[in-house]
Amino acid sequence: QLNMAKKNEAFLKDFREGPLLFKPTYKFDLYSEVYDTSEKKRKPAWTDRILWKVKNIYEVEAKEGEFPEEENAVSVSLTNYLSHMSYGISDHKPVTGTFKLEMKPLVSEPLVTLHAEGEWSAQHDVLIRYSAVREFPSSAWDWIGLFQVTFRHVKDYVTYAWVEDDEIASNRDSKQVYMSASEIPKMGGEFLLCYYSNNLQSIVGISEPFQV
Repeated sequence: QLNMAKKNEAFLKDFREGPLLFKPTYKFDLYSEVYDTSEKKRKPAWTDRILWKVKNIYEVEAKEGEFPEEENAVSVSLTNYLSHMSYGISDHKPVTGTFKLEMKPLVSEPLVTLHAEGEWSAQHDVLIRYSAVREFPSSAWDWIGLFQVTFRHVKDYVTYAWVEDDEIASNRDSKQVYMSASEIPKMGGEFLLCYYSNNLQSIVGISEPFQV
């Protein structure tokens, strides 16, 4: 029934599914691995399914002739597709899929390059030098954050500096920003600098690790 629908319904045609190597997941007697023993005696069926589709961000543009078709920025491969027969609270058995995602870089070089200048410690204000590619859409709300090398989220910063309010020097090739000594962690350790773009809503540059 699903395969028939995929042939007839346009929105389903690009969805993929792994091989059904497990037995039908419906209909079971509750709390058992026995198929329906009621008067209806429903036929077993692969009712619970996982399908996926990777949206090509260039699809619409290519169809309209504005951009050539390009490779997806994200590729997905299915590593396992399983049913779990030990669960018995329903007449269905749950199904899980595990996927591997590969995210390709959208740019060949960072939009912003960052350097921690000099020796960093909580004893004095410190300096950050950065440069951006010519087409980078900077904003007054951009900031540079100090992160531990083990950070997992953009909100994990230890402290930050505004790229405009805290700027102290600028030339054609680079700009310099200061960060107050009072904000530098006294315990020290290994850190990174990250440039956050307000317009792009993401980190667009990460420095090499350095010691505080």
